[in-house]
Amino acid sequence: MELVIGNKNYSSWSLRPWLMLKACNVAFEERYLALFTPEFAEQIKTFSPAGKVPALTDGDVKVWDSLAICEYINDTYLNGDAWPQDPARRAQARAISCEMHSGFMALREEMPMNCRARRYVDLSTEALKDVWRIDLMWQELRYEHQDLGPWLFGELSIADFMYAPVALRFNTYGPAISPLSRAYVETVLAHPAMAEWMAAAAEEEQIIEKAEAGQAFDG
Repeated sequence: MELVIGNKNYSSWSLRPWLMLKACNVAFEERYLALFTPEFAEQIKTFSPAGKVPALTDGDVKVWDSLAICEYINDTYLNGDAWPQDPARRAQARAISCEMHSGFMALREEMPMNCRARRYVDLSTEALKDVWRIDLMWQELRYEHQDLGPWLFGELSIADFMYAPVALRFNTYGPAISPLSRAYVETVLAHPAMAEWMAAAAEEEQIIEKAEAGQAFDG
């Protein structure tokens, strides 16, 4: 099985299935394609009809889109265990994952993922609404499931993989969030697979100017 990804420093969509595969100990090969290069548009066609990363090839099966890949991995390799087993919690986890997948556009635009940076950005009202919504969501989920474990639904799930890039964004830009949400960010960052991703991101040399938002923190 091969997962095609973009730059670890910038590619939030690539992070999600990569982190799932690593965290769940599913064997795979990694293929890196540098984003926004002349070669990317031609190379990605081999792996994804959508022309975007991530893309998964597993024998004759090709899957693109980060959430679809996570669902495929869960169904094929994890016996469905990457969602909460309780039907109500599973439905809620799917709902917030889909909300992440299709929403928070202002946050994405104004706080691009940039693992190796520490920046300040002057957020618009719409971006602040996105931060507040996620902060409230995380607070409620962590409070409700705190006795089950440190993740959004207690145990690690696809919902956590979907929100992992947001944890990285909050680490980069430092918006004001609640103590519960800050503790959750630290939980995500402390996972060994996330630490591996961030270490690799720090070694990358390509600079994508459009993703270098904001001003560096003093000190």
